[in-house]
Amino acid sequence: MLPPRACMFTSFFILGRVSLMNASDTFIGLNVVRALSIIAMILVFASSIEVMVTNIKAVNFYEAHKGENNSTMSAMNMDYIAGSTVPNQPAGIFWAVVSSLLIIFQTVILILSECSWPISFFDHFFPVLGSDFGTGALGIFQCLIGAQILSHHVDEFTLVSAFFLFSLGCLNMLLGLIFRESAKSKRSITSWRKESKAVLPTINDPRPVFVNVSPAFNTGSEFSEKPRLASDFGSFKSTYSDKSGLGFGRQGEKAAGLKGFILQTPEQSLPRYMTPPPPFRRQRRALLRQVHLGLPLPLSHTCRCLRARPR
Repeated sequence: MLPPRACMFTSFFILGRVSLMNASDTFIGLNVVRALSIIAMILVFASSIEVMVTNIKAVNFYEAHKGENNSTMSAMNMDYIAGSTVPNQPAGIFWAVVSSLLIIFQTVILILSECSWPISFFDHFFPVLGSDFGTGALGIFQCLIGAQILSHHVDEFTLVSAFFLFSLGCLNMLLGLIFRESAKSKRSITSWRKESKAVLPTINDPRPVFVNVSPAFNTGSEFSEKPRLASDFGSFKSTYSDKSGLGFGRQGEKAAGLKGFILQTPEQSLPRYMTPPPPFRRQRRALLRQVHLGLPLPLSHTCRCLRARPR
């Protein structure tokens, strides 16, 4: 058994190697595990049908030869019916068949979830097997099915199938802990194609769409910053469906607002590299400001500043 420090270093090494894997290696590795899971569940599906048929045949043979000889009578005192997994108790065959049917039903559901069909059904009614969850829940279900089968005395084919499913369940739980909820999106073929075609990352913003629309020509010094909803502009399809281009005027702003784009009026400011005004302009502005305030000024200074012109 490894010491705790060695186990910690081993786990860090495994996580580091996984983080260094690129997207293509992750896609291929997760899909290989996915294919093996489907194969293991198909084997368990077939072995469960075989076990159910074997149990029914064993029970029928037991009921037909119940009172013939001493060996059959001695088998009545056994815990299980000979050659089957059926307990020797009232309604034992019923619960054995129900257990096999439940395993078959669970394997069918897990195979459909691994094939991502129908994914909308799993997202709405069984979200732990949907696209928003990882492979940890899938691994738990696989381990439960494998442990249920391995807890009985079965034939070699059923034993190997259940052990194979249990091993893949442990692997899916490990991958679920590593990749968490992004495991199914990393192995999805459709999302892989979308990411290969996309140039910019897509962002899903759940916030409501507000539009700040201001007129094209604003004569005032203050700008309206009150947010407006896109529904205030009416229906875009009924008004602008027959127009190919709307330009940069009022109609273009309305159309952009209906599509969800946020429009903001740029602040009116001078660039930082602009040179300051000449001294005579500053004197003239100061003089006009004093005249506006009603302050007395010398007549000669006033006439000289008012007549000054830039060269």
